[in-house]
Amino acid sequence: MKVSLRWLKDYVGISVPLEELCDRLTMAGLEVGGTEVIGRSWQNMVVGRIIKVNPHPNADRLRLVTVDLGKQQSTVVCGAPNLMVGDKIAFAHVGAQLIDGHSGKVVQLKPAKIRGVVSEGMVCSEKELGISDNHEEIMVLSQEAPVGIPLAEYLGDTILDLEITPNRPDCLSVIGIAREIAALTDTKVYITEVHYQELERAMDSFASVEIVEPEMCPRYCASLLTGIKVAPSPQWLQQRLLACGMRPINNIVDITNYVMLEYGQPLHAFDYAQIRGNQIIVRRAKDGETITTLDGVERILNPNILVIADKERAVAIAGIMGGLDTEVTADTTTLLIESANFNQAVIHRGSIGLRLSSEASLRFEKGLSRDLPLIALKRATQLMSELAEGKVAKGIIDAYPSKVKGEPVLLSSADVKRLLGMDIGVREIIRTLELLGCGCEKTASRSQIRVKIPWWRTDINCVADLVEEVGRVIGYDKIPTTTLSASLPTYEPMPMLSLRRQLRNILVSCGFQEVLTYSLTSLEMISKLSPELCLVGPAPVKVANPMSREQEYLRTTLRAGLLSVLARNERYHEDGIRLFEIGKVFLSREGDLPQEKEMLCAVLSGLQHKSFWRGKARPVDFFVAKGIVETILSRLGLVASFEINEDESLCPGRSAAIIVGNKMVGVIGELHPKVSESFELSEAAYIIEIDLDRLPFGAVSKKYQPISRYPSITRDIALLVDERITYQQIYAIIQDFPLVNSVALFDLYVGEQVPSGKKSVAFRIVYQSDTRTLTDEEVDNVQQQILESLSRELGATLRA
Repeated sequence: MKVSLRWLKDYVGISVPLEELCDRLTMAGLEVGGTEVIGRSWQNMVVGRIIKVNPHPNADRLRLVTVDLGKQQSTVVCGAPNLMVGDKIAFAHVGAQLIDGHSGKVVQLKPAKIRGVVSEGMVCSEKELGISDNHEEIMVLSQEAPVGIPLAEYLGDTILDLEITPNRPDCLSVIGIAREIAALTDTKVYITEVHYQELERAMDSFASVEIVEPEMCPRYCASLLTGIKVAPSPQWLQQRLLACGMRPINNIVDITNYVMLEYGQPLHAFDYAQIRGNQIIVRRAKDGETITTLDGVERILNPNILVIADKERAVAIAGIMGGLDTEVTADTTTLLIESANFNQAVIHRGSIGLRLSSEASLRFEKGLSRDLPLIALKRATQLMSELAEGKVAKGIIDAYPSKVKGEPVLLSSADVKRLLGMDIGVREIIRTLELLGCGCEKTASRSQIRVKIPWWRTDINCVADLVEEVGRVIGYDKIPTTTLSASLPTYEPMPMLSLRRQLRNILVSCGFQEVLTYSLTSLEMISKLSPELCLVGPAPVKVANPMSREQEYLRTTLRAGLLSVLARNERYHEDGIRLFEIGKVFLSREGDLPQEKEMLCAVLSGLQHKSFWRGKARPVDFFVAKGIVETILSRLGLVASFEINEDESLCPGRSAAIIVGNKMVGVIGELHPKVSESFELSEAAYIIEIDLDRLPFGAVSKKYQPISRYPSITRDIALLVDERITYQQIYAIIQDFPLVNSVALFDLYVGEQVPSGKKSVAFRIVYQSDTRTLTDEEVDNVQQQILESLSRELGATLRA
């Protein structure tokens, strides 16, 4: 939130330097994100008064303006249409730094000869001063501006950009920040009382208010003014709005915005003549009811949204935005001003559901005090009577069905000691809390006080909150540093956290990059994983209040998000792309929250490695992906095997199930061409997916054994087997025999020399013992047993 330092000084005396003030606010929990000094560049600029306006002798649209600058007078050439004798203006002498009204660049003012007349100076517009984009007219100052005073002294300001935490809605206002500054600097806040004259005719005779849903709208206040004149706001009010980042519109709208910034209470002004039946009804919207809001958009409502209605239709979306039908226009003469308190959850859901946010909804969502509407309404009514010449109807409608009385909180010095770790006397506690606006009353116990919470502090509810306030105002830096009063808790291993860390390191070492995708997705995205563009896997869980159509459902797989990232990156990378994600997927359970499963998904495409001078790089294939799976699991101390598996997203015959300890833990394979086409992938992609919850990572421990000192013996065998026989079946039989150290497939052949339905596979078997040197006879004996076992179990024959 942006706050004007000049505006703050209307309520609190600020004697500390700006830097110290920012430090104190930040240390107290109101972080000052930055400061902006308005008028820092206004050198050689003063306040002047126009005393003459004469025609230019050589130009119809130009005027010669004589300006009284206090100690001297100056005549300059000006073409602005709003030159009036007696107006106070901003005058720039030669040498001043101004913003060029056409180019927007900073330029230095120099003497100029315009149509034969020398002009040494300039009467400035708001754009030339950097205040706003208005360049059509000169900026007219208040008549109270002293002639000859430096412009920076009169209009200069410092803007504090504050980061307000969600639990402090009271600080979304100038007065709220002033209260904080007063507490931190041990000064007082000065808020003038509101006074205005009223008509004899009572407010009740003009309108009535009915709250149909008191739980959604605890309080609704309204006042009425007649004889309103809609016009531009005075310059001082416009300047304050601009300083806080709001654009001036007219005096009515500007006053509602001004009071919102001043007190933190959103207000809305209705054109009373457009309210049918002279009645305000606060109710739920009807299903399918429509309203055109002030931004010109027709919106379809539902019963979860609260509306302000008249006898016939909705005229505003409560706490979010007003309706176009009752908008204040130049013809408006009678106003009904709304100041209400709404249930913060209702406003939040309505804002999300309509995808419509406003300054008002941002404040209501944080939970405003129920005492605030009446106070802010009186202030707005006062300003409307003063600045819009309104006549105020007698009294105020205050519909407050269920008044809530705050209960005092008992606080002791022992509580402060227990929670802050420092001794603070009761007298100091009382002084600190009274600075924050609390009412403190001593009890029979000398160490305990009864604290009445100020109405604007909706975030204070218990002893801990009060202790936090004491520590905050005294200063967290004043809390002494001490050693821990107890020993550190013992380390509790977190296997899944450790596994995720290991997997990241392994995959990065394999050339992968980690990505993070949204947990929310759409049915369309999930359907892309099927060649038939239909829903794959379990039905996803729908979110109750989705932000957009693209984020309506909880993801059931990591594949869709990862493939979308791959598709975007393919456009910018010519070499291979390797991506992975470790995250949760959500599987629906009837009558319960969804099951959350930890998954690893990786995708690779393109070349195995970058092109180099020794030869052409080869594209990745199934066996590259398989090798990565074996690397991952072997680094974890696990042994992987692979079995034939069908997966709708993968190519038939080019996919496999990953098996660890007779349990399927994942899948691997080439992405189906139709799925690749759905994600607009230009090259073949390979998917690796592992269910981390199914890995036996808790029981795995690495073992080390010495390298054998004895020589090995290598034998090659070529086998004829049926085409349906897999490598894994042959490998498992051979590896199971004693003395077999390793097995490797080095040739596969299907062709003319092999009978139909058969294939030739050649294996290199390495035999080795840890205790002795093997003889040829021993190796021949084992190899013969291997051949017999292969023949018996798989029908394999030794190829001649």
